[in-house]
Amino acid sequence: MTFETIRAKDIVLYIRRADTQIIDIREPMDYKQGHIPSAINIPYDDFENGQRNIPKDKLLILYCERGNLSLLLARDLSNEGYMVKNIYGGLNAYRGYLEQ
Repeated sequence: MTFETIRAKDIVLYIRRADTQIIDIREPMDYKQGHIPSAINIPYDDFENGQRNIPKDKLLILYCERGNLSLLLARDLSNEGYMVKNIYGGLNAYRGYLEQ
């Protein structure tokens, strides 16, 4: 499998879509301070420890602070058969509204 990297400004095309799950892989404290609308929080360490409950029938869009960890995770999840996109530059590149 392969995954795609998208620009941060393109995330608006995926917010609140029923066929898409946006996942913020930062720590819960960072997530609570502000996240992309409709994103859920599953910290990177939870993925590494196998603690995840994500559907394989949805497109997953991953992001972290700068895009490095989410890029690695996107590759791994893609290899496991998930449909994945990664936000290039992470939350630092996003200029839209943040939910709290």
